Amino acid sequence: MDLTQGFDAMSETLDLHKFENLSPFQIKDELIKLAEKESRQMALPYLNAGRGNPNWIATKAREAFFLLGQFAMTEAQRHRDEPQVGLAGMPQGPGCYDRLKAYCSASEGKNGPPGADTLAAVVDFAIEKFGFTPDDFVLELTDGIVGDHYPMPDRCMKHNEAIVHEYVMWAMCAGHRPDAKFDIYAVEGGTAAMCYIFKALKNQRLLNAGDTIALGTPIFTPYLEMPVLEDYGLNVVDVSSEEEDNFQLTDEDLEQLADPKVKALFLVNPGNPSSVAISPEVMARLVEFVKTRRPDLIILTDDVYGTFIPNFQSVMGHLPENTIGVYSYSKYFGCTGWRLGAILVAENNIFDKMIAEAPDETKAVVNARYETLTPDPSSFKFIDRIVADSRDVALNHTAGLSLPQQVMMTLFSLVELMDEDKAYQKFCWGILKHRFDELVDGMGIEVPDNPLFDKYYGIIDFEFWLRKYVGEEVVEWIKDNVHPLDISFKLAQDHGIVLLNGSGFDAPNWSARVSFANLDDSAYRQIGRAVRSVAIGYVQAYRASKGLPLHG
Repeated sequence: MDLTQGFDAMSETLDLHKFENLSPFQIKDELIKLAEKESRQMALPYLNAGRGNPNWIATKAREAFFLLGQFAMTEAQRHRDEPQVGLAGMPQGPGCYDRLKAYCSASEGKNGPPGADTLAAVVDFAIEKFGFTPDDFVLELTDGIVGDHYPMPDRCMKHNEAIVHEYVMWAMCAGHRPDAKFDIYAVEGGTAAMCYIFKALKNQRLLNAGDTIALGTPIFTPYLEMPVLEDYGLNVVDVSSEEEDNFQLTDEDLEQLADPKVKALFLVNPGNPSSVAISPEVMARLVEFVKTRRPDLIILTDDVYGTFIPNFQSVMGHLPENTIGVYSYSKYFGCTGWRLGAILVAENNIFDKMIAEAPDETKAVVNARYETLTPDPSSFKFIDRIVADSRDVALNHTAGLSLPQQVMMTLFSLVELMDEDKAYQKFCWGILKHRFDELVDGMGIEVPDNPLFDKYYGIIDFEFWLRKYVGEEVVEWIKDNVHPLDISFKLAQDHGIVLLNGSGFDAPNWSARVSFANLDDSAYRQIGRAVRSVAIGYVQAYRASKGLPLHG
């Protein structure tokens, strides 16, 4: 990589110190202003690769969903129809499966609405695979999609839970399916899952103010920010994986978990922003460590990006008793606006045991919280406590994800389960790989292939690459003279490009996170060239400070 061509003097137009304590998702607002201004003034394309919202959507399940909605309206109108005032009854069960099949048959063909063949196929697939009673399943779909009832059961609809369970076992545990059954709480995306889990762990006194948790860093920013809020008051230990170690935990990292003061380990796997999954070798060492030395360790694993790794293995699959699983449909299906996610807790778990074995005084306080919900609070499962706490207990009777959202989860899950060749998954992989290759070519570097790298995000670590291609002396000069946020601000101010600062994810300070999901393919070569230009500018500034020729 020739970093001795061209030179852009670094500007000090902004006091970057005032942004140091802000979340990268707040800093991005300032970056967007600068990038939009630069793109207008210089007639450059405005490229925002800061957020991870994909620019593709899964179509088949959506087509089936919207057709199902039309069918559900005919079901409601069968029992009462007042078209003059826009009023109908509610879908009913008897005979609804046969009516759905007839409706789909009538809708098939060149002139029919899209989705008929998909809807008919997924319904029959689910009935055969899960042994559903046809009318009961179709009624859940039709009644759910019109949204005329509170969620019942509140955790997850009966048929949806069975389907989501099977889907998530593939999405999170394709490479190692556990011999365990999980209870599922359908929630409003991964963000709601995080909020509900933090609240429940606190309310059950499983994590208390002053307790210590470990974070597998770098990590999605809210995991850094939430524990230290006054609401929780937790101490945090970073179990950090570095690029030099291929973003894998070392034995030294795991040893930090031996301290019994560390009550929990929170992971994002594959990482965000590293996008690297835990390797089978490291997984085996983690499993052995927990089983032999820390069987009481609480683990939260957020596996949103697992579908972008072949035969992905979740910690949940290896340590189901210790683990709370979090999954979101948002990224894989291009449905961030739908807010679809799940919390998973194994039926046999350490959380219920910890609650049952707590000191009598603690149990009395905790169980009193749920006296209005059950005559025997001591038997109230941890997963159901998460549900109740998500609605501050008093509103438990209205808890649960909206039924139309759960129907969308059902259809996304079924379409993917039916895709035996995984054509959709492979196409998504291809999109990300091509964009990654474009960026790397634009940067002019070589990156060895890594089957554990999902390529959804990437950390552009200036310190790592400059050390590799230029040398330690340049790196040390940059660390002494360049503010870590300068990278992201320079890309915005000089190139009209938005990348989030890596430091906001506890990644290396002189780094930036790029999303490969949300821009057209051609944008990534431009981003790579801009990153290269910024790096060249730093090297040229170093050479100028030493009185060296700018080219040499």
